[in-house]
Parts: sequence; C-alpha cells; structure tokens
Amino acid sequence: MIEESSLIDFGAEKKFYTKEEYIFKQNQPALFYFQIASGEVKMNNYQPDGKEFIQAIFSAPRSFGEPPLFADIVYPANAMATQRSYIWRLPKSAFYELLRQKPDTHLRVSQAIAKRLHYKALMAAELAQQSPENRILKILDYLKFEVNHIVTPFGYRTDLTRQNIADLTGLRVETVIRTLKELEQKNEVKIINRKVYR
Repeated sequence: MIEESSLIDFGAEKKFYTKEEYIFKQNQPALFYFQIASGEVKMNNYQPDGKEFIQAIFSAPRSFGEPPLFADIVYPANAMATQRSYIWRLPKSAFYELLRQKPDTHLRVSQAIAKRLHYKALMAAELAQQSPENRILKILDYLKFEVNHIVTPFGYRTDLTRQNIADLTGLRVETVIRTLKELEQKNEVKIINRKVYR
C-alpha cells in the first residue's frame, strides 16, 4: 500500500493495539487512514442476537477502513486487532494531501479499494446462492489469489479457524466443518494437521 516513509513524511503515527482492542467502532466518524505495520485486524458487525459477522480480515501491509474517508460517512463496521498489532494512523486531511501530491499512491489505494469492492460483490452473489461449498471456496480463493498471490495447487494454507470461516461466510461452524470434509473428498482442498490448504 502506502510506503512507510511517505506515511512518516505526512505525519502518521504508529500506534500499538492489544488483542481484541478496538481501532474504531461502528457508527464512529472516519477521521484517519489506517495501515497495518504488523499484526492483524478484523472488521465485524454484531447481529441483534449477539452473533458476530466478520466482514474481512486484514494483515500487514494492508490498509482498511478507507471508503468512509472518501464518502465522508461513519464506519459501517467495527475494526478490532485480533493479535498484538502496530498500525499506522494518518489524519484524514494529511491523507488527502498525500494523495494529491502522490498520484501513483492514489492509484494504488484506488485499486485496493476496487479489489475489495469486487470481492464484496462476489461474496454477495455467493451468499445469495446459499451454497456452503461455493461460499467457502470463494473466501479461500480470494485469500489465495488476490491477497497472497499464490497460484500453485494447494500452495495456500489458511490460518483462519473454522469459526473464522463461519463468521466470514454466514454459515454455522458445524456446516463449515462438514463442508470442508466434503471439499477434501472432492480434492478441492487438503486438510493436514487440521489446517486447510487450497
């Protein structure tokens, strides 16, 4: 994403977050650009019954939470560190100035947002189909090809737990466990020492 030297030049600070600490909460105004230096962040919502729905999981050096900065709207979800994390935080006005002065960076940020929107559209279509196999494979393929750029068969090992996959796809964890076994029988995934390979 944005080079750390550029973030520093425009006044970003690197903040430490403990595991399960909120970076921002749903309905708060968007005041900063965030980019992960180390660690991992999930964006989520909670249903009225308390069930968590994970929108996305981000790791270094990815950014998160940009669309509300551009649209001048509140955050539609929470952002929380899933482990000890260091995160660059750049004020909105400085972020705008950086993009004005660095058009190549602006293009990279726009491309990253476009890829995320594409993923959201794909997932919306999969959720509408109600096919557990398609939902799970779509998540794994997105992480394999788009995030990690791995093309070898079974070359991607996900660190997502069965519960994470359930929260990302809107499935029950029991359904995820059963469906992964079915996908393994069809040679769509491999399961080695409880880790899923795609």
